[in-house]
Amino acid sequence: MPRRKSETAAAARGRPRAYDAEAALKQATETFWRTGYSGTPLDKIAAATGMSPPSLYAAFGNKHALYLEALARYWEMTQAATREALAGDRPLAEALMLAYEAAMSFYFSRKGSARGCFVIGTAVAEAVEDAEIRKSVAGGLRMLDADFEARLRTARERGELKQDADPAALAVLASATMHTIAIRARAGARLPELREIARKATSVICGCPVEAD
Repeated sequence: MPRRKSETAAAARGRPRAYDAEAALKQATETFWRTGYSGTPLDKIAAATGMSPPSLYAAFGNKHALYLEALARYWEMTQAATREALAGDRPLAEALMLAYEAAMSFYFSRKGSARGCFVIGTAVAEAVEDAEIRKSVAGGLRMLDADFEARLRTARERGELKQDADPAALAVLASATMHTIAIRARAGARLPELREIARKATSVICGCPVEAD
């Protein structure tokens, strides 16, 4: 049965104010990124997103649930960027350097200020005591290792690596390089220095010198 006009109007008045969930999650992520999970009260997130605390609860649940969603979103974005860099027929060294460049695009804000990796900067400290955050961190790291390993196995099949090369071990080295770049970015290292670290690590992984651009 069609609803009467008065019923429709009453329902409209009772609806919460419309909001952009994706924009709100992005603002919440940026806030956590600056001050960490423990150091970010819900009121601060509300101010950043323009939503009231009750609206945040209705949309995302409590602060913990919101943080886990922000963490999952970050993993999705960074993994997509890494996979895009590693895909295709480009040479291994070029693919690795593109992966590191993609990572560094996340480690620096649009204003150029260093913020490092969202996972390392906010989740690693919490993972010790928080099982759900620990599970997200461990799962994301495993996926990163797997993406590098798959590309390195392909490189070995193509003759870009020696036949006795160990793709699994090299993948851990590739991932570890990404982590140290993130830490050093947060500690104030500038892009040229970080690119040089990436270049040297890529040379070790590939087993041959990689020239600087």
